[in-house]
Amino acid sequence: MEQLSALHRLTEAVRNAGADIAPTYQEYIQLAFAITTDCGEAGRQDFLTLCSFSPKYDPRAADKLFSNALKNGHNNVHIGTAFHLAEVCGIKVQSEIPHGWGTLGTQGSHSSSASHTRTREEDVSAHEEENLLDSNPLSPLPTFDEHTHWPYPLERIVSYGTSRAQCDVLLLGTVTVLGASMGRHVRCAYGGKMISPCLQTFITALPASGKGVLSLVRLLVEPLHDEIRKQVAESMASYRREKAKYETLGKERAKTEPPVIPPNKMFLISGNNTGTGILQNLMDSDGTGLICENEADTISTAIGSEYGHWSDTMRKAFDHDGLSYNRRTDREYREVKKSYLAVLLSGTPAQVKPLIPSAENGLFSRQVFYYMPAIHEWQDQFGTHNTDMEKLFTAMGEEWKRQLDALKQGGLYTLKFTEEQQNEFNKLFSALFLHAHTNQNDEMSSSVARMAVNICRIATIVGLLRGDLTPDAELSADNLKDGIVTRWDIHLSPADFKAVIGLVEPLYIHAAHILSFLPPTEINRRTNADRDSFFNGMPPTFSRAELLEHATETGINANTAQSWLHRLLKHGAVQEMASKGHYRKT
Repeated sequence: MEQLSALHRLTEAVRNAGADIAPTYQEYIQLAFAITTDCGEAGRQDFLTLCSFSPKYDPRAADKLFSNALKNGHNNVHIGTAFHLAEVCGIKVQSEIPHGWGTLGTQGSHSSSASHTRTREEDVSAHEEENLLDSNPLSPLPTFDEHTHWPYPLERIVSYGTSRAQCDVLLLGTVTVLGASMGRHVRCAYGGKMISPCLQTFITALPASGKGVLSLVRLLVEPLHDEIRKQVAESMASYRREKAKYETLGKERAKTEPPVIPPNKMFLISGNNTGTGILQNLMDSDGTGLICENEADTISTAIGSEYGHWSDTMRKAFDHDGLSYNRRTDREYREVKKSYLAVLLSGTPAQVKPLIPSAENGLFSRQVFYYMPAIHEWQDQFGTHNTDMEKLFTAMGEEWKRQLDALKQGGLYTLKFTEEQQNEFNKLFSALFLHAHTNQNDEMSSSVARMAVNICRIATIVGLLRGDLTPDAELSADNLKDGIVTRWDIHLSPADFKAVIGLVEPLYIHAAHILSFLPPTEINRRTNADRDSFFNGMPPTFSRAELLEHATETGINANTAQSWLHRLLKHGAVQEMASKGHYRKT
């Protein structure tokens, strides 16, 4: 390989001179890019040798830098840059640089020293920035606090996860299905209305990520569904008997009301359905139900041209709005005053866009998102849980059904935050809303507003499961004296409040990352979890050199890092200090 041979000669010349050809961090980065572009992995040892003459040389850091450059390097920085750096130090290699080996940004011409030792400070194009993004974030997304002690059965269910991400998914899946079964019986006052714990949760999971555990949490509510279907079967049998008797009446039928077909009630609504079909299922079930699908494309394929019905139903159900439809065939009008639909979906990153084409129509902001990375190591499937998990979850489902029956007999349950908890809640979301506005150009602002609603819902579920209940303070003394309690207040302990609030930041970052899968709307460029993670990793005050060093360590293109910096400066999230090239996070 001609380029590699030339690199060897250059390295030997630099070794003989003992020269530091990359005295600053900028040259250090460019040297890595130059060698990886034209020589690839074969140039690693030469790079380490060339760096070794610097008094700041760190073998591990240099090796890491080279690996990152291999993965995220600039194809417009070529081996000619390495020769030019040597020439600046007075080292000339006898062999000429082969034709076409340019320096930074060129393929066949030399540029001045400034052209390759100074990173351009203007914004990179949207295309260049977005090319850094695939479904995998450059930095691992945060998981929930593993030391949290959740109430039963959450604690037990989470313990069956074989990875931190799987534990998180089990938690989100469980609160979604249990909250759905509570329906209108449990609530929290927020924003001037009563909200029930009906969540819309979307687990975005790469293949071989362990998302199959979501099929287990569905078992927790199958006993409820089965009981409803048993009642429907009995009602249908009675209807058929009455209809058969009615058919034998002959002329007397005119004087008799025909039997009415009973509603086709269910709790688990199939995702393999049309938008209208889902609406009809909800009507039959008094506006209550749960859609639970392990493959999101099942829904996107089924709804087809009826996406509008699906989207409209989902958005209205989030706010417990009424649902209605007209059936043209028999001019039938049906409606429910309140809807209590919950949704638990999982799918690959590619399955997000067919169901949520953009962040504009409000469906995105209503979801609880979690990005589940792939598992890259084989996991023992024999010794971890040597038990029948389906049998175990089915038993817990039967137990939950008995608890739910007792709960419904007790009346209505309302979460009551303390004044201190309300203040802390407002403080957290106020800061997060400002962060979304300054860092995400308002694309995440609506998500923050609705995340607050979802956090209230999760808090309600956790509080009810913990069981710290007192009779409603507004109940009459006579009712209390007679032991007639139909309304209960739910209280959230400081530990449970802290645990629920601790979900906010991770869920925000996961949603911000998944937002990057969707096309931009009102702005040309958007950030994602990578940018937030990048600047969260910076100290409160930092220099430009520290910024670039951090970019290299995290695999971020240097130009993109500076583009992010300029954007944050513009929006006031970062301020320039008196000392040139130094910045402070606000």
